[in-house]
Amino acid sequence: MDPARAVQRLTRSIEDFNSVFIRLPSSNRLNFSALSVLHTLSRVGSCRLSDLVGTEQIKQPALTSAVAKLEHDGLIDRRPDPSDGRASMLSLTPAGESIVTRRHTERAQRLGSLIDRLPPTDRTRLLGIAEVLDQIVRLADERADEPEEGTEQ
Repeated sequence: MDPARAVQRLTRSIEDFNSVFIRLPSSNRLNFSALSVLHTLSRVGSCRLSDLVGTEQIKQPALTSAVAKLEHDGLIDRRPDPSDGRASMLSLTPAGESIVTRRHTERAQRLGSLIDRLPPTDRTRLLGIAEVLDQIVRLADERADEPEEGTEQ
């Protein structure tokens, strides 16, 4: 298969897998955007709302509403930014961290049960791919730090 077609196939496979993966632990209480905010704060630590706008891929009014609900529900804290009194820093509360931890554990268990159904050689191949996926994430993070083409610095 030529490389362009292989990338197209991989893209489709990842999209299909993501559709399954993000729904492995169901949550009747929180919508996808709220869960994504919790997971992002768990990974990156405290950050500003404006930082989340770049990672969450939703418009600021919707994100502001999601953050307000999470704060009201006691899942995130909002504190003044020590470097800029006009801004706030958002962070997970213990209850928010508990949701993220529980979802990760449930995902790992459910994914594990699906992986167990694969033939042994496929199981080994799949479990060995995590390092490659981590590299892609690092490359994407490096790229995010670069200015976009056609923009001035």
